[in-house]
Amino acid sequence: MPSEVFDLSRLWPVLPSPLQPAEDERFARHGVRLLLKRDDLIHPDLPGNKWRKLSPNLRAAAGRTVLTFGGAYSNHLRATAAAGRLLGFPTVGVVRGDELADRPLNPSLARCAADGMTLHFMDRRTYRAKADPEVLAGLLSTYGECCVIPEGGSNAAAAQGCTELGHELRGRADVVAVACGTGGTLAGLAAGLAPGQRALGVPVLRGGFLGDTVRELQQEAFGGVAGSWSLDERFHFGGYARTPPPLHAFADDFEQRHGLPVERLYVAKLLYALTTLTEEGAFPAGTTVAAVVTGRP
Repeated sequence: MPSEVFDLSRLWPVLPSPLQPAEDERFARHGVRLLLKRDDLIHPDLPGNKWRKLSPNLRAAAGRTVLTFGGAYSNHLRATAAAGRLLGFPTVGVVRGDELADRPLNPSLARCAADGMTLHFMDRRTYRAKADPEVLAGLLSTYGECCVIPEGGSNAAAAQGCTELGHELRGRADVVAVACGTGGTLAGLAAGLAPGQRALGVPVLRGGFLGDTVRELQQEAFGGVAGSWSLDERFHFGGYARTPPPLHAFADDFEQRHGLPVERLYVAKLLYALTTLTEEGAFPAGTTVAAVVTGRP
């Protein structure tokens, strides 16, 4: 495939993404300024951290089939499938849960299939071992030579790609906060910020494992822990894809206040966390906090 196909600039990404003030009395009364880093506006099909994490991996793939992993509602699978359609390379999505193979496709997986992605449904036990050499060998024997990208797109290349997010925010905020699934965005963001800035990660999954994951990613990408970062594990609302009524009520209210469509699985939890932390006094008066809006509903 011609190399110019992988000049991703021809997709016209909006970079740097806009940084917008959000006037909100819940922050203002504590002397805290809230900014919204609108990574959701980077590209209509590859928004937010999906663009930042996928673009270096797609350049490395250089037209080979891309095989990657995700759940039934994975934003990462959808973005990978869309990239394949836009740039003309084959994609394979390994989907957690072989029980889904005999069911009608949900809207997310239907979009992947419409974009040309081959869906491979894997039983949950095997899926947990998806990084094992034997499991990968079995997939590659089925689909041939592939560029394998891990679940969520988080690897060393993705972390390196996300340093640009930090670079765009240098000198613009004291704290930069992002919702976290697999840790790649936080790993790169923290590395890209300037000294004196810190990154805050809000995990959307339970388990307390993400700190080790971010450290491992930074070791692979940068040779060691990079930048100042921390996690607050309190705002997962029960786990991934758990969006109870109080979270929806908060998101509805935020949308009405700011005219921002709030994605529920990641962005709503991030904004809820920042509102709570501000009310708890976690940010001194005079602090500017930037929230990274990583996707759209």
